[in-house]
Amino acid sequence: MPEGHTIHRLSKDLRADLSTGVVTSCSPQGRFEYGASVINQKALVKSEAFGKHLFLTFSEETILHIHLGLIGKFRPQPLESEPSDTVRLRLEGTRAWHLTGPQKCALIPQEELLEVVDELGPDPLRRGGKWEDFASGLSNRKTPIAISLLDQSVIAGIGNVYRAEFLFLLGIHPERPSCDLTQSELRDLWDVSVSQLRQGVRLNRIVTVSQTDSGTAAGRLKPEDALYVYKREGQLCRRCDSLIKVTKLAGRSCWWCDSCQPS
Repeated sequence: MPEGHTIHRLSKDLRADLSTGVVTSCSPQGRFEYGASVINQKALVKSEAFGKHLFLTFSEETILHIHLGLIGKFRPQPLESEPSDTVRLRLEGTRAWHLTGPQKCALIPQEELLEVVDELGPDPLRRGGKWEDFASGLSNRKTPIAISLLDQSVIAGIGNVYRAEFLFLLGIHPERPSCDLTQSELRDLWDVSVSQLRQGVRLNRIVTVSQTDSGTAAGRLKPEDALYVYKREGQLCRRCDSLIKVTKLAGRSCWWCDSCQPS
């Protein structure tokens, strides 16, 4: 599932491509034909992301809500490209954008947007996000911190890759109870979320391995060298000689290093 940096980067790119005039839209697949007709030939007023939710506002009562879910893609294409019949929505500005396989693609009023946002925890990529709000959401939670980080009501935009990488970067074992983390650790967790997600937006991909550990700038790292622990079970830790381990927490795999993240 795309994580918060992807949605914020999408919001930024869509704003740049679609804000130059009226937007042309259609639904080659046919499943969003009415919604596409409502949007067609309207100007984009606002493009914004909250966690993993994308909102494109055309008027107060015409807001496109997109959640990509597990398999959704929203990718730019040349204007002259022909959409396949799997494209739920095609938007045209300076480029065409093809939406396929989304979990959510619907027109909603302003009231529903506010309801969705109210259910989310603080987003490290949004102005006004506070580490204190993040910390307060964990103060009474006994669940492992790795599980809490995937709860979008605790912190918005974090997914399976980032949660494993953040915990490694801070030396926190994924099974530690959330309420046992110190205020200092929670502040550090928030700060690393902000810095890493911002880097993810800039690079348009997740790169957590530092230049100190790799000898290479983040933007130049190959995908197989970009992460510390995610999907690296059985391989050597990049900071010690231990093997990376994996376990299931609430049905989701989580990776860690026993030496760098002692229990």
